[in-house]
Amino acid sequence: MPHVLDTKKYSESDIQLGPIDVDVPLDTLQRERIQDLSLSGGRPRVLDLFAGAGGFSLGFRAAGFEVVGANELDEWASDTIRSNFPEETVLSGDIRKISEADFRETFREVDVIIGGPPCQGFSIANNGGRRTDDPRNTLFREYIRAVKALEPELALIENVPGLLTKRTPEKRLYIDIMQEELNNLGYQTEVALLHAQNFGVPQIRPRLIIVGSKRKLNSPFPTQTHFAPAENRTLFTNAQTHVPLWAAISDLPQINAREGAEVMEYTRDTENPLQELLRASSQHVFNHRAMKHSARLVNRFSQVKWGGSGADVVGEFGARIRNGIGVGKKFDQNNRRNFPTKPSHTLPASFYANFIHPLSHRNYTPREGARLQTFPDWYRFEGKPTVVSQKLLAREGRSGEMHLCQYNQIGNAVPPLLAYKIAKNLLKEI
Repeated sequence: MPHVLDTKKYSESDIQLGPIDVDVPLDTLQRERIQDLSLSGGRPRVLDLFAGAGGFSLGFRAAGFEVVGANELDEWASDTIRSNFPEETVLSGDIRKISEADFRETFREVDVIIGGPPCQGFSIANNGGRRTDDPRNTLFREYIRAVKALEPELALIENVPGLLTKRTPEKRLYIDIMQEELNNLGYQTEVALLHAQNFGVPQIRPRLIIVGSKRKLNSPFPTQTHFAPAENRTLFTNAQTHVPLWAAISDLPQINAREGAEVMEYTRDTENPLQELLRASSQHVFNHRAMKHSARLVNRFSQVKWGGSGADVVGEFGARIRNGIGVGKKFDQNNRRNFPTKPSHTLPASFYANFIHPLSHRNYTPREGARLQTFPDWYRFEGKPTVVSQKLLAREGRSGEMHLCQYNQIGNAVPPLLAYKIAKNLLKEI
């Protein structure tokens, strides 16, 4: 007897959201406003290292800083920055090959250096397979070298929470070493774990922020503005609840697997202030192309309920036997269908296989991920949507094809809205 699908057919009427408010001006992320800011003089100058797709520096631009340049190893991510900010100087390539003299000659006076040295070695994900001598753990010294060369007033490092407990082979905490390195250069340091959902980002995303300053700051970190519904907010004014994921993406063109395009027209009006903030007067939707799922995978997704994952599916649409060997281990971190009335779970670097759309039987598009990261719709990501496994490319000696695809660039990014609030707070301090 064939397996009968236990399909839950959700519709928009099943999603009930309360009022959605934003605590920033609705034109904060508009391209025209940011371009106008770039023409005004006398603003603190920022250099973005390990810049990725530029989410960290986009938030600083929107807050009123002048971003003078960036360094990023990956060519496609560098192209994304150049595409969105053609006036910015991007030194693309290995930071270890950029001399201190090159930093000084290219960027001259810099007031702030921001950056997120690669964090894979610090991550708690798949921690059992990580080495304590991962070479990526030492790239923060290249960040320190740039700080030493340019002597900015402020130095910010962004990383994963795992950095708080990560130790060197000599059992020293990396966080202690990083603070010590900054202290030796004359910086006072403050450390905080900021949760993006507490600042209006529709995604659960804890990020570790280190602020180094040449003088004592009164308030180095922004004040929390959003809270879980059950939290006591009586001591706070203008407090708001966490932003649910559906509030961020419901106005995007509704597409199924294998549909969508790199450039699309809007088909619906905005439905709340967050969507107006993220549309940011864009005339088109970019990077909204769905994965090319097989019919079998679409059927599997159709059985996953809110709060469930692909690991829950059994029968003919469950995990397939490969080469005569059954798949004995199920990964419930893949193909999860998040509750649309709650913030999304954290988008990892390769999030294209992690989540199922709340209503459609497909994974998120890059643009839906960008919305959950709070990138404005005009911000276009270059390169291919996905690439072949990095491990496979390395094994086959195809290093020239190892690039950060659109999903990688988005999943690796600092949410621009969180960066904006960090930057806006620091602007009052300098």
